[in-house]
Amino acid sequence: MALSNPKLARGPWIMGVLNVTPDSFSDGGRFIDAEAAVAHAKAMIASGADVIDVGGESTRPGAAPVSVAEEIARVVAVIAALSRETKTTIAIDTMKPQVARAAIEAGAAIWNDVSALMYAEDSLAVAADLGCPVILMHMQGEPRTMQTDPRYEDVVVDVTAFLQDRITEADRAGVAVERLWIDPGIGFGKTLDHNLDLIRALPEIRSACGCPLLFGASRKSFIAKIDPGADSQNRIGGSLAAALLACEFGADMIRVHDVAETVQAIKVWQAVIGAQDYEFEP
Repeated sequence: MALSNPKLARGPWIMGVLNVTPDSFSDGGRFIDAEAAVAHAKAMIASGADVIDVGGESTRPGAAPVSVAEEIARVVAVIAALSRETKTTIAIDTMKPQVARAAIEAGAAIWNDVSALMYAEDSLAVAADLGCPVILMHMQGEPRTMQTDPRYEDVVVDVTAFLQDRITEADRAGVAVERLWIDPGIGFGKTLDHNLDLIRALPEIRSACGCPLLFGASRKSFIAKIDPGADSQNRIGGSLAAALLACEFGADMIRVHDVAETVQAIKVWQAVIGAQDYEFEP
């Protein structure tokens, strides 16, 4: 799937977050109603989102899992409506292969999996069968416990090796390597220092894995560790700083809550560096 972003002089794509959940850390409950969710997605598209990432299960630290049936019920109607009413690429943010299949059948085009196709025994086989782009993210542990006491020998080496291994396993299972993306998983089983080390190492990680890179740091709690007291609604400045650094370091897609602000920040950054039009093909 060739990707190009006509809104920005030089990538990356902008992925807008659409949580249709009651308990997500930043906007839980705001878009649980399908009509409200679709309206918010359209607003993000109008602001410059190239992809809408629809999630029906919170992956915040301590989050409780939901059933397959409940997750499908939350996401499918929204995805179907967006597929009918817009031409924007839709991603499904799920660990569950059953949910991914239902979402793709409803009109989604990308599977964004925080478990890197490790959640279920048939995740790899389903990904191969679906034939869609898949985003493989690193997470230490699982959402309920991932922030309890994350430890690494060397976070950059360990995360890179994990992602390389998942690319290899996906390839062996029949998932086309050219359809794979990677995500180092900022905030998913990492301390502040781990997150900062990974951001600094984005060029190294991307080069070592040989796949386009998705970066997501929007409104995450590591920002509040740098700026104590900043709740999830007051981390736009930190989110933009992280997004611009990710752009500088070669990220191919930025996952954000605040689409309009991110697009504007990237346009200014591009004007300063004199970016030229380009087309990126993962």
